[in-house]
Amino acid sequence: MAPNTETIVPQLRRDFEALVEYVTGPESAKHDVYSVELRLFRQLLALGAGLLKLFFRTRAALRPEPPPSSEGTPMRYHSRRSVRYISIFGELWVARHYFTAAGQAGAAPLDAELSLPETAYSDLLRDWGAYGDTEQAYRETQLLLERMLGLTLSVATLEQQALRSAADVDVFYAQARAPVPPTDSASILVVQADGKGVPMTTTRLEQPVRLGKGQKRGTKKEAVVTCLYSVAPYMRTAEEVAAALLHEGDPKAARSRPKPIGKEQHATLAGKATACRNLAERAAQRDGVHIQHRVALTDGAEALQDQVQGHFPGYTLILDILHATEYLWDAANALLGESNPKRTNWLRPKLVQLLEGKTAEVIRSLQAEAAASTCSLSQRKALERTIGYYRRNQPFMHYNHYLAQGWPIGTGVVEGACGHLVKDRLEKAGMRWTVEGAQAILDLRAVRLNGDWEAYWHFHRQQQHQRLYSTPSTTLPEETFFRQAA
Repeated sequence: MAPNTETIVPQLRRDFEALVEYVTGPESAKHDVYSVELRLFRQLLALGAGLLKLFFRTRAALRPEPPPSSEGTPMRYHSRRSVRYISIFGELWVARHYFTAAGQAGAAPLDAELSLPETAYSDLLRDWGAYGDTEQAYRETQLLLERMLGLTLSVATLEQQALRSAADVDVFYAQARAPVPPTDSASILVVQADGKGVPMTTTRLEQPVRLGKGQKRGTKKEAVVTCLYSVAPYMRTAEEVAAALLHEGDPKAARSRPKPIGKEQHATLAGKATACRNLAERAAQRDGVHIQHRVALTDGAEALQDQVQGHFPGYTLILDILHATEYLWDAANALLGESNPKRTNWLRPKLVQLLEGKTAEVIRSLQAEAAASTCSLSQRKALERTIGYYRRNQPFMHYNHYLAQGWPIGTGVVEGACGHLVKDRLEKAGMRWTVEGAQAILDLRAVRLNGDWEAYWHFHRQQQHQRLYSTPSTTLPEETFFRQAA
C-alpha cells in the first residue's frame, strides 16, 4: 500500500462499518425507511468520494518514466502538480507527477492514462448533466444535481458543458454506420423534412421600446427537421384514407399500420441545404438491394422541395396529404363559414378525388365555384389560393399511384419530430437561444431520441481523448458505438 493512502483505507473501512451498524444495530429500530434511504445515499456519496480519492492517490503513487519532449529527448521531472476534478461525488484535487521541457508545455502522463477531461468537470457528470439538459431547462438540471448530489453548478457552466458535450455529434453520425438489419417487409426507404421556428435572443438595440400591434418580442430562426426510416408497404383505398382524415368510423377497427424501422431524426439551424445534404448521406448508408422504393415527403414549401429534389434524385417527392387537405378546409371555410356543418359534405368528395389522383378535376371544380356570381371577393381569393397551391404541387399529388404502391403519403413522422425534438424543449415559456446553444441541445436531444446516447458518449470520450492526448484510446470497444436496430 502506498504511504499516502495508509490513512485513507482505515477511515473508509470505519465509515463502511458505521453504515452496517446503522442499518443492523439497535438504533435502526428508531428510523423509518425514508430517513434510512436518504442517509445511506448521502453517506455512500461521501464513501464514493473517499474511494475515488484513494483511486487517484494509488495511481499517482509511483513516478512514471519521463515522457519524450518534442525533440525526442526525455522531459525533466518538475514536481507534483494538482488539477481540479469535479465528479458526481464532489470536488477533488488530483496530484500528478509533472514533467517539463524547455520551450514546450509541461505534461503529466497520468492525465492520458486516466483520460482526464479537458475541463475540471468529469465526463460522467457531463453525461448526466447533458442528459437532463435535453429534457428540461438548465435551471431545472442545476436544481436536480444540487438536490441529488449536493453539487452547485451554475447555469452558465451547464450551458458551456452542453456545448462541449455536443461537439462530436456530426462526426458520430457521419461515420460508416452498422447497417439497420434489412427485412423482407420494410422495403420502402422514406425521408421527410419540415421546418420549425426556434425563438432566438436579440440585442437591446434590436428590441423595440414598445411593441406594435401583432408584434412579438424576439425573432425566430428555422430549424430544419429531418427524419429517415424504412417501412413496409401499407395498401389503402382513397375511401379509407379520406375516412381516416375526416375521423369517420371507429379508429379501433382500423387495420394496424406497419411501424417505421430504424427511425432517425435530426434538426439543424444551418439551413435547408445542409439539412438535406446530411440526410442524403445517412440515407445512402441505409440503402441496399432490400430497398424497393424510395420516397420523400414534404409540405408545399417550394424552397424545401427544391432542396429535396436536388439531393434525392432517385426518390419520388410526395406532397403531404395533410397540407393538401388543409387547403381544401380553407376553401370550405371561406365558402360556408367555419362552423357550418355542411363543410364536410362539401369537402369529402373533393378529398376523395385528390386521393384518386384527380387533382385537375378538383381544380376545375374550384374554378367554377370561384367564377360563380354569388362568390364574394374574399371567397374568390381563398379559392384561388387553394387552386394555385394545387397547380404548383400537382406533380407531387399522384396519390392514386402512391396508395397502390403502399407508400406513406403523410409527414406525420417529421411533424411529430418538430414537436418533440424542437418545440417541447426549445419553446418552453420565456426561452430564447443563441444559434450555438440551440444547436447543441438539438444535437444532444436527437442523440437521445434516436436511442444512441450510450454509443455517442463512448465515441465522444474517445474523440476527446484523441484531441487532448493525440493518441486513440484503447479502453472503449468500437463495437459499442452503435445500437442495433430492433
